[in-house]
Amino acid sequence: MGQATSATFPDWHGTTILAVRKGGSTVIAGDGQVSMGQTIVKGNARKVRRLAGGRVVAGFAGATADAFTLIERLEAKLEQYPEQLARACVDLAKDWRTDRYLRRLEAMLIVADASTILTVTGVGDVLEPESGVAAIGSGGNYALAAARALIDGALDAEAIARRAMAIAAEICVYTNGELTVEKL
Repeated sequence: MGQATSATFPDWHGTTILAVRKGGSTVIAGDGQVSMGQTIVKGNARKVRRLAGGRVVAGFAGATADAFTLIERLEAKLEQYPEQLARACVDLAKDWRTDRYLRRLEAMLIVADASTILTVTGVGDVLEPESGVAAIGSGGNYALAAARALIDGALDAEAIARRAMAIAAEICVYTNGELTVEKL
């Protein structure tokens, strides 16, 4: 049997992760769809997890095994730097960028605690959104635009996240309405 190539394993798609912070509340929502090419493989995947004894929530987009590896590494960083989310994420991003094994991982994370939302990427970025809204994944731009449009209205963070994710699911074929929502 020959070496695996990208033609052997078609692209996996199907993630929208959205974080919203408003009124002292932070919510991360993720849809449940996983697609392989034009086929929906799973509709109820859980792409949002609680970490650090429930004080941190992380959502992931990208290859699932890669994301789980990163979440495990983030948990270790959070143990090393308790109550220091930004420092843990910067340390993870540094390792991700410089470690030969981690550098090959294809995923992105949105991580939040009670006061901060951060997007962490494999190129070394640790970004805090200006507007209290961040999104990643194939439907991320749709959810981001919808949440930004709703952020100044009367809805709370969870209602904004749910409505924005519903809008993304109506537009993006790789996003469904089967949500996991975690609130801090």
